[in-house]
Amino acid sequence: MSRGTRQDAASTGGGSAATGSAAWRLAQWAIWGIPRRLVVPVLLVELTAVVLTAFAVRPAEFDRTSIIFGSMLCAFGIMHSEVAMRVERTRRRIAETLHVDLSSVWTFAGAVLLPPALAAGVATIVFTHLWWRSWRPRVPIYRHAFSTATIVLACLAASAVVGAYRDGGVTGVDDVPGVLLLGAAILVYTTVNSALVAGAVAVSSPQPDIGKVLGRWDDNLLELATLSLGAITAVALAINPVLIVFVLPPLLVLHRAVLVKHLEEAANTDGKTGLLNAVAWHVQAERALQRTKRRDGPPGVLVLDLDHFKAVNDTHGHLAGDQVLTAVAGVLRDEVRERDLVGRFGGEEFVVMLAGLGGRGPAEIEAVAERIRRRVADLRVEIPTPDGPLTVRGLSVSVGCAVMPDGGAELRDLLEVADRALYAAKGAGRNAVRMGNATSDRPALLPLHTDPSTPVEPPTLHSNAGD
Repeated sequence: MSRGTRQDAASTGGGSAATGSAAWRLAQWAIWGIPRRLVVPVLLVELTAVVLTAFAVRPAEFDRTSIIFGSMLCAFGIMHSEVAMRVERTRRRIAETLHVDLSSVWTFAGAVLLPPALAAGVATIVFTHLWWRSWRPRVPIYRHAFSTATIVLACLAASAVVGAYRDGGVTGVDDVPGVLLLGAAILVYTTVNSALVAGAVAVSSPQPDIGKVLGRWDDNLLELATLSLGAITAVALAINPVLIVFVLPPLLVLHRAVLVKHLEEAANTDGKTGLLNAVAWHVQAERALQRTKRRDGPPGVLVLDLDHFKAVNDTHGHLAGDQVLTAVAGVLRDEVRERDLVGRFGGEEFVVMLAGLGGRGPAEIEAVAERIRRRVADLRVEIPTPDGPLTVRGLSVSVGCAVMPDGGAELRDLLEVADRALYAAKGAGRNAVRMGNATSDRPALLPLHTDPSTPVEPPTLHSNAGD
């Protein structure tokens, strides 16, 4: 074998090793860890963004004004990210809902002012810098790529809307049709972005929750406010580029205001269920009590405790128990009014204040407690496991009730009476509702369709493999 042939063989062997190494690294990418049903849509969105941007490239449109405006938007977008970095990292760390990052001020302004391909470039630069400086390593690169792709597609869609008005020049938004066009561009931008993100959230979850898919109303309003500020930024740039410096102060103040709101929510919310925690519930319940005593009629309190909840944790672990708690919290939200206060006191104990019960206070609170008891008894909680999904069945809850004035004149009195009634329900065999009275140590047992004297069996786990 000649020396040259030996070198060729070595090169071939090295190439095979390099190819194998590259394939191994490709197999380790985080994207393969997401549900399979989500991989194709994510890659398709990213590919669509790349292809449409490539088709939108028209060098003749890259005039001096567009390049200057694009450079300014990138520069101020990066400056905004740097100044707000600590705030953004904190928001990303504590936010439980869809994250609104406020960078659409710059990306939407680019969609309004710039050629489509240049607007896509601004969005990519601003988002990539934001990810590099604020989101790593919590946000894997595939999620960053998908988020960037959704913004690029939103920019291209908004730019297409504005393109119908582009003959008037970038200053052609100072009349009523121009303002309406900006409104239409905002609507298209947020619709495309929200639809793509909502679709990914829905596909990624086996049981999509409409609140998580569409996001909270406050978050959607924040996005609209940010896009409106982006429209103002575009108009300011078109009138006089120097005016863009006046966009930063209100944007940074908005950043901090949103952070304060998130911190307040985090301090008041139970991390497992999303309900009020014990401290926040007490504070808000005291305020509600004063209001209802003056205007809305007597309030009532429910104290609820899941029966045999320890069996769920012992049988299948605390993660399964957390999912059961979350499901029960959903039942409580569904069965009370929006103005009523629902909290988790800890462990498997929940508390509800029903405000303004009116003249039928005892009967109304009894009806609510019974509805909750029945809903929990019918609850089926599906738990994904490596061996296949399991379903927790046979849950039950014991409920103690107290209504002012029979249950006491202060919040502490109501809680004590309801707590005694809860333990009476437990002693009566569980899966029962009892009404407490401050003048009696023997809470009344409410009539039930089930026999509360029959001991309630612990919850059971059933495999769904054969269903």
